Amino acid sequence: MVEQGINIDKHLEWAISVLKKFIEIPTVNPPGERYGDFVSEASKVLEELGFSVETHEVPKSVVEKYYPEYADYPRYIVIGRLGGGRPTIQFNGHYDVVPPGAGWSTDPFKLTIKEGRLYGRGSVDMKGGIAASLLAIKAFTESFKEFEGTVEVALVPDEEIGGESGTGYLVRSGLSKPDYVVIAEPSGSDRVWFGHRGALWFYVEVYGKQAHGSAPWLGVNAFEGMVRVAEKFMREYSVKIGSKESKYSYDDPRGAKPTITVGGEVRGGAKINIVPGYYAFSVDRRLIVEESVEEVEKEVMEFIENIRREFPELKINVKVVNRLQPALTDPESELVKVLSESISEVLGVKPKLTVCLGGLDMRFYSEKGIQVVTYGPGPLSLAHQADEYLEIEEFTKVSKVYAHMLEKILVKR
Repeated sequence: MVEQGINIDKHLEWAISVLKKFIEIPTVNPPGERYGDFVSEASKVLEELGFSVETHEVPKSVVEKYYPEYADYPRYIVIGRLGGGRPTIQFNGHYDVVPPGAGWSTDPFKLTIKEGRLYGRGSVDMKGGIAASLLAIKAFTESFKEFEGTVEVALVPDEEIGGESGTGYLVRSGLSKPDYVVIAEPSGSDRVWFGHRGALWFYVEVYGKQAHGSAPWLGVNAFEGMVRVAEKFMREYSVKIGSKESKYSYDDPRGAKPTITVGGEVRGGAKINIVPGYYAFSVDRRLIVEESVEEVEKEVMEFIENIRREFPELKINVKVVNRLQPALTDPESELVKVLSESISEVLGVKPKLTVCLGGLDMRFYSEKGIQVVTYGPGPLSLAHQADEYLEIEEFTKVSKVYAHMLEKILVKR
């Protein structure tokens, strides 16, 4: 473990005060509250650190396209830049948080410090990660007044509802074109996510013929049809996709195979004495990183077509409601290597390099061929829970790794 010349501890109190201000702004999503207040506060912090700052309002048309029910709530992206030229390394952080929910022993929107922990909604997911990156940058720039390249901070909304009007708009609109990206989501200080699984969410809709319950022979029971179709997915489709296996390491080895979750939602029926003419069930199909949403959607449609031929008395439709591409950065890439070395050199541990089981904003960078990883103070298991907290020690560890990584990338020897 190396002795780090960059003094993180000197600025720790400042970073906690920044996190305190961030948590006290309840940027609850849905629907997207107090975004303007957060952006104003974050811009001040970035300017005090010497960044040039841009604030971009996401066009209402973009929000309407993806999240029409929240279109009346403005969305903002903040980009701060320090230095100049290449390479550009960006820290990405989403500032929206999920609703607090019940069961808190502290005020979720007041930072509470207790027994070495920072309590508050967003402390882990992921205002803590944003503050950790700012702490690292403050300490780094104090030690190195001159460096080659650009440090960029991108603060985005809407990751909690899919990211299309946050990081998706940031990347696809060309507002930012970094060489390297670190998303400060809570992976944990000893783990780097170099990819994440994808997802295809859809409903299988089964139409029969409605009739009176006293004469069921006059109808075609959509519920019974749905059960038979659902069984096909559980018994045949799950076996079909279970033969695939990724060559990469995942957070849980079972995640290295595609999976389906059937029946998270079921819709249909009208009354106890009516033969139901419509029923639908949901399918959550998770992709390994070697798959694409397009090929999986084609696979599903072919499977459904075979079912249609088997049950000609039923009308069966597929309604896709979400497409989330998997993401992958080569584990041998420069960014993964430098970050891994930084973790080893600063913390004295060999990091776990894995694919995240859930979805992240990484996919928007990955589709543009930008090297991207997710690494931030965790663990993820504390996100979205009552009494969410971040260990101060974990916060400090990750900040030290960030700073060391900046030195390795931007300071030429």
